[in-house]
Amino acid sequence: MFTGIVAAVGAITSITPLGSSPDAGVRLEIHAGGLSLGDVALGDSIAINGACMTVIAKREDGFSVEVSRESLNRTAGLDAPGEVNLEKALTLADRLGGHLVSGHVDGLGLVKRFDPVGESMELVIEAPKDLAKYLAYKGSIVVNGVSLTVNRVSDTAAGCEFSINLIPHTVAVTTLKHLHAGSRVNLEIDLIARYVERMLGMDKAGA
Repeated sequence: MFTGIVAAVGAITSITPLGSSPDAGVRLEIHAGGLSLGDVALGDSIAINGACMTVIAKREDGFSVEVSRESLNRTAGLDAPGEVNLEKALTLADRLGGHLVSGHVDGLGLVKRFDPVGESMELVIEAPKDLAKYLAYKGSIVVNGVSLTVNRVSDTAAGCEFSINLIPHTVAVTTLKHLHAGSRVNLEIDLIARYVERMLGMDKAGA
């Protein structure tokens, strides 16, 4: 589990295919940036742009992960060198500063607008139809591994558009600063919303 509070901005420095098949995954070498790796062991989980990955090798300034083709097909930002948001998995002694995050990307969003509003930035994202029902005013959403609060939701034929206000600090300490209209982003819906849907669905089935 994670909180969606980015601990450091690292970078994918190299990508190595794990085979010659079109279905082959890749090995990523990650520079950890300011992320402390002293308490990280092989097999531990680290969220990379919101996607939970397993550490398979570690060095002083970084680590390696292997990503399946299925994961590459369902995420954004893991298929090319560049900056990534990093967060180590929670321990029971950690503060829950964001919200409960599983590190499982539910779908891809499309950035429609990223514009300054006063001292902040307004980020407007189009979410696919199958995720639209989980988005609510003042609810939680994870965008590229960052826990954020939804300020506005508008339903559309394709799904919905939702708006987020980003304070300067969030923009400065995450990779969200690089977003622009047309960018694809990883989305994870609120864990509680997922369970509420399941419970309501079982109640309807029982009725």
